[in-house]
Amino acid sequence: MKLFIRVDASTQIGTGHVMRCLALAQAWQDAGGQVIFVMATEAPGLKTRLNAEGMEVIHLPIQIGSAEDAEETAKLAHQFNANWVVVDGYHFDAKYQEIIKQSELKLLFIDDYGHAKEYHADIVLNQNIHACEGLYRNRQPYTKLLLGTSYSLLRREFWQWRGWQRSLPLIAKNLLVTLGGADSDNVTLKVIQGLQQVEIEELEAVVVVGGSNPHYEQLRLAIQESRFPIHLKRNVTDMPDLMSWADVAVTAGGSTCWELAFMGLPSVMLILADNQRAIAEKLEAMGVVVNLGWHENVSAVEIASAVAQLLITDGRREKMTRCSQELLDGQGSSRVLSYLKDNFFQLRSVQQDDCWLLWEWSNAPEVRAVSFSSKSILWENHVQWFKSKLTNPNCIFYIAINNNNVPIGQIRYDIENYEATVSMSIAPKFRNQGYGTSLIKLACKQLFSDSDITRINAYIKPNNQASIKAFYKAGFQSKVVTTLQEHQAILLIIDKYKFG
Repeated sequence: MKLFIRVDASTQIGTGHVMRCLALAQAWQDAGGQVIFVMATEAPGLKTRLNAEGMEVIHLPIQIGSAEDAEETAKLAHQFNANWVVVDGYHFDAKYQEIIKQSELKLLFIDDYGHAKEYHADIVLNQNIHACEGLYRNRQPYTKLLLGTSYSLLRREFWQWRGWQRSLPLIAKNLLVTLGGADSDNVTLKVIQGLQQVEIEELEAVVVVGGSNPHYEQLRLAIQESRFPIHLKRNVTDMPDLMSWADVAVTAGGSTCWELAFMGLPSVMLILADNQRAIAEKLEAMGVVVNLGWHENVSAVEIASAVAQLLITDGRREKMTRCSQELLDGQGSSRVLSYLKDNFFQLRSVQQDDCWLLWEWSNAPEVRAVSFSSKSILWENHVQWFKSKLTNPNCIFYIAINNNNVPIGQIRYDIENYEATVSMSIAPKFRNQGYGTSLIKLACKQLFSDSDITRINAYIKPNNQASIKAFYKAGFQSKVVTTLQEHQAILLIIDKYKFG
């Protein structure tokens, strides 16, 4: 099981996209899968973190979100035999998704505010509290929506904190400042300056910055002049510990707010990007945060006042903790993973009970149109044919089923000497979703592994472009144009020693 993640991080982009993808990647790893990250930006600190997690990172020096980006991403995903491609970032539009899907790959698109004009992904994930179906009216019929905080992606280090209860001191003294991994406008410095005006005895603060923050040295000098202890930390991996230590946080409206909510940490929020506005306003309306608004319109004095008021008001902090922990339970990564795994499938041998199902699939108008015999198949004839295939030792017949035991297609091999002729079809509701190529690859791998077959042949009518494309992507190559049952046919072949 291979998860292919296309995401970027920089001073302008921030690190939140990568960090939430890391949460999904960790869940995938725990399920026994392999993860490959592909990034167009240079982010050494994040690469080190991902490598330490046992994940491969590929640098793709290309214009982010371009058609070439999508094509190269799809090519790499096929090279790695990826089960799913995950795309996260505002540069990736409808055309990007379309190119990925035309490559017959399964696509999960992580979104925040419906920025694409149209959605072609198999799954669109928006973990934000304001997420709604109205943002995705222009989507494909097969596109599934995972919306809301129940799908919030929390990294592995948070999972052990499920069910943890926060203690609430009468006067809060421990303060956490975390404004994202980049903070290009250096709002963190303004917060530090504001905190100097908070007159609470024994106040202590931890300021967390990411590896993409370009202002580290300036912040380091600023905390040296503080009248109370401020600890500056970079690229931390113990955020849950820091959030459990803190009584109050100053934060932005990015993905960190879901981590803070999970930990029940009362927060003062600043809006650092336009896409954070809806989140901040909704969380304030629910009593989860104190929203100070757009960072440029907030003074250091106003930050100090809001923080001081929250530090001394234990009743308000208690309500904020209760409201925030009701938002999410920390199972979001597992829920998303279950949808991805639902699209995995395995092969089982055809059984007698499959007779009717296969007859229905075979008689579908779109199947008959590309078959060498376009006439409808009579039930009596099908039953006789089906029995002959079940009892024929030279016929290997599989049904592909997903994790819920739902049949998604069939593939059959008729064997003669050391060669096999393949026939394949996908169930109507699973068509045009990239299952064809995956089914061909899986079944060919199993056939070559379990038998002495050295070559597999596929005869396809020239007008059946979907099947031709699926077999090409599975590694088959054109051999000749021939005739089969008085119809022109393209013969595609794959050799055992060239497979995979």
